[in-house]
Amino acid sequence: MRFVLKTVMVLGLAGFALTAGAGEKRYTASNAKWQAECSSCHIAYPPQLLPAVSWQRILGGLDRHFGTDASMEAKATEEIGAFLAANAARGKRAQRAGNQIRITETPWFRHEHDEVAPAVWKSPKVKSAANCAACHLGAESGDYSEHNVRMPR
Repeated sequence: MRFVLKTVMVLGLAGFALTAGAGEKRYTASNAKWQAECSSCHIAYPPQLLPAVSWQRILGGLDRHFGTDASMEAKATEEIGAFLAANAARGKRAQRAGNQIRITETPWFRHEHDEVAPAVWKSPKVKSAANCAACHLGAESGDYSEHNVRMPR
């Protein structure tokens, strides 16, 4: 009981917001600035998908963010950085990801998507593994449940 209570307290204080039932993954952490800035170009990827060190690296290189200048005002970068750090991956997922900055290259992502045929990633409706919303119908609201996956045809 003590362990459970302590774990709940630690996760609650960290702002870690993953609610999941069997086979479901829903990320509920939210921040208006993060949502507005990140989703202006792509979905706002849930902070829990990468460890804090990875988010720091991403924010430190916004002037060359995957081939695009995604620079923001310092105040916005600071707010988003604090939000990402507070809600970043922890434990085994963080350890396995190391300081990787591409979610699609983390061991967790590869394991979760190992049954997806290479042709799906190249489909004109998907284009890349980073296009979560192509298959995960609720991706923009943090819902990555396998119950809400539809493979494009």
